[in-house]
Amino acid sequence: MSEPKIQFIPFQSRLDEAWAEAWELYENSFPACERWNGDDYDRAFRDPLFEADAIRCDGRFAGILFHWKGDGFHYVEHLAISPLLRGQNMGSRALAAFCEGRRVILEIDPPEDEISIRRLHFYERLGFVANPHTYIHPSFRRPFQHHRLVLMSRPGALSDDEARRFADFIRERVLRYSEHERPELPRID
Repeated sequence: MSEPKIQFIPFQSRLDEAWAEAWELYENSFPACERWNGDDYDRAFRDPLFEADAIRCDGRFAGILFHWKGDGFHYVEHLAISPLLRGQNMGSRALAAFCEGRRVILEIDPPEDEISIRRLHFYERLGFVANPHTYIHPSFRRPFQHHRLVLMSRPGALSDDEARRFADFIRERVLRYSEHERPELPRID
């Protein structure tokens, strides 16, 4: 018996069906400094490089995948699976399906505790590699607090040029939908 098919259904606005469920999952899955506010999403929905997807499996809401299309890569900004489906390989299946045939970059907290180490291993099992670049990222909301993150990519590691282009993309494109007026971060050191 085959596994149910994963579908990525793009939201067009916060009025779409399942957005309330997606928003609740988003707010419960990420700290405030890593989240946008609702008005930011209203603006981002008009950006052709941004897509907020509902992950559906077997006809029901399974999670969210918010991502961007950069020049030569896709950036996974937020991935979260419904608590009802965690531990059932849904996150692995969804991310593997999304990554098929794509250059994908994402960020994780440095692997310094049990949870962050498990997260690193989760992505490594899916073919991602941790990159050696020192990557400093700002929070999306006030008070602005920058923090170090690890860039992960697949297939293969990022060149120095790719890492710089990625940081430029975040600063110049993604952060225009945050509370920043003139972001100086992220940066590659």
